[in-house]
Amino acid sequence: MSKSLTKKEFIQRLAVRMNTDEKTATGWVDGVTDTLYETFREGQGVSLTGLGSFYMRKCGHSQVFKFNPSQKLRKLLGWSSSYTGDILHNLWSLGTRMELGLRRLLTE
Repeated sequence: MSKSLTKKEFIQRLAVRMNTDEKTATGWVDGVTDTLYETFREGQGVSLTGLGSFYMRKCGHSQVFKFNPSQKLRKLLGWSSSYTGDILHNLWSLGTRMELGLRRLLTE
């Protein structure tokens, strides 16, 4: 398995992607995380188009956390998928935008 990004590394990437500072990106990540926690605590699932669905399922006397990846993510990972979009183009486009953001940061 490949190395996982730390929260700090993820926030740095998000800040570049969204053309903002790390403090703002941290607020977004913390806000999303807190909202997910609240939603799960209420017994609801969350479905994020293009990423997948997160939900809780009862298993005996306990609950199990589940994640069901979207078709787009399944295709990206090489799993069986019905997604017909161009994953490589989307990734290339994201990489180009990130590179341009980094260049702008380095020249400021």
